[in-house]
Amino acid sequence: MSSKRSIGDTEYLKKRIPQNPKYQHVKSRLDTGSSMTKYMERLEEIKKNYRYRKDELFKRLKVTTFAQLVIQVASVSDLNESIMDDMPRLEDDVLESVETDRLSDQTNGSPQLTPQPVNFIDESGDAGFSPRSTLQSVISGVGEMDLDKNGQKTVCLTPVPAPSSVEHPYLDCPYLLLDVRDRDQYDQCHIISAHNYPIATLSRTMNPYTKEVLDYKNVSGKIIILYDEDERMASQAATTMCERGFENLFMLSGGLKVIAQKFPEGMTTGSFPISCLQSPTGSSGRKYSTPRQTQQPAEKKWRFASEDLGKIQHYLDEVLVPSETSSK
Repeated sequence: MSSKRSIGDTEYLKKRIPQNPKYQHVKSRLDTGSSMTKYMERLEEIKKNYRYRKDELFKRLKVTTFAQLVIQVASVSDLNESIMDDMPRLEDDVLESVETDRLSDQTNGSPQLTPQPVNFIDESGDAGFSPRSTLQSVISGVGEMDLDKNGQKTVCLTPVPAPSSVEHPYLDCPYLLLDVRDRDQYDQCHIISAHNYPIATLSRTMNPYTKEVLDYKNVSGKIIILYDEDERMASQAATTMCERGFENLFMLSGGLKVIAQKFPEGMTTGSFPISCLQSPTGSSGRKYSTPRQTQQPAEKKWRFASEDLGKIQHYLDEVLVPSETSSK
């Protein structure tokens, strides 16, 4: 007998367990750590959704990081606006106390003079009387101060509609979101609070930048974020702007294609392009064509509503919680 005789057949080590296509969608909840299968899946996802290059001049921003930034900006903005709403009440109290002190100093114990009433004439022509000064009304834009024929001050009240919080951007927003696609694609679907800035604008000889872009260029504490559908145009625009001196420029990795997968609701307005939607896979592993959906145009929204923030937080928890539990 030979001492070098092998036990068993080495071909059995190369034998793989046959996979049933019926259970391809089933995944294990137990995290067994790093493996070659997970690494290959990660590489396949990168090749499918991202376009990394070795010589990139710009910085990248993950969709999940942008979602966290949106939630923080919205919460801080709501807090600041609630504080600003309480400020006029404090100012009125201070003005009334100062006015009473001034009148008491002028009288010096003599009978107090009653302030002359001021006529407030509204659009219907009815006149009302109020002893309060009209200066604060003019400063706040309530009406226009004018003098009638008798030299008496009158104020013509005009109804000033209260601007909706959704119709204007966040005050002192730390980011400027730019959609570099064409106007038609922007009107179909875009991220809430995004400005339309087509890539063709960079080719202009005169005024290639808008006022918003110049206000955010290389400003401390503020960043500019570019995005498109699949990084084709956004990478070109980001490279061009970095070559022209933009240092606080970021590109949203994956664009709308990754947002449609990780945040299908809450972050965008309108209907996603068909190229961003994944084709459903059947039990046999065969991909079917994406069913046509009714295309809804995008709304003009500059702020995220409370419902939108709730959906973003929900999908963000689904994305981040598995990674946190696997790291423990």
